[in-house]
Amino acid sequence: MTLAYTRNKHQETPWFRWGVFLFGIIVMSFGIALMISADLGSAPWDVLHIGLTNQFGLTIGSWTIIMGFILLVLATIMTKEWPRLGAYLNMIFVGVFVDIFLILLATPELLVVKICMLVFGIFIMGFGIGIYISPKCGAGPRDSVMLAFSQKTGASVARVRIFMEVLVLIAGWGLGGPVFVGTILFSILIGHVTGFSLNYCQKWMDTRIERKMERRIHVENIN
Repeated sequence: MTLAYTRNKHQETPWFRWGVFLFGIIVMSFGIALMISADLGSAPWDVLHIGLTNQFGLTIGSWTIIMGFILLVLATIMTKEWPRLGAYLNMIFVGVFVDIFLILLATPELLVVKICMLVFGIFIMGFGIGIYISPKCGAGPRDSVMLAFSQKTGASVARVRIFMEVLVLIAGWGLGGPVFVGTILFSILIGHVTGFSLNYCQKWMDTRIERKMERRIHVENIN
């Protein structure tokens, strides 16, 4: 009985980590959909995805998956290493859940409601990012390319991220993607929200795993 209990506690952590990862992806996707539905300007990558949708059809989620796949291929070529499983799941699930939420959400008519939806979407997205990163199941496609460029060029992660965001924003704007006040607000707030969220979620995750390990060791010692 005690041995079975010990094994179950040992095996619970990976499932828990992947559950938190998936929950974070869902939360982040909901935030993305809220921001898009507010129709006051989107995040740079979503500006690109919306622009591609306007020009070539398919859904925003479909372009999220397609661009994610291209980025993973690029990261693989640059690093000569296969991305972790979490990167592929991130690419697929974000695209799927964004499309689902966009079907359920509608753009409100009142400006004040749009503003609330926009701000709420940014905060929800930031917390979702912190939640899905905290289990350390693998970086998403964009982060994988960012880290690969940083390693190859020696430039800081911050500089590479800014360069990528500006480049993508210009491309998306050229394709007719929505660049407005929401895009600026996102650029100002997302780093702070994500930083707070990641710090909080990482501490919570590490504490929970440590407690599970302590309980497992305690049971093993008794056994």
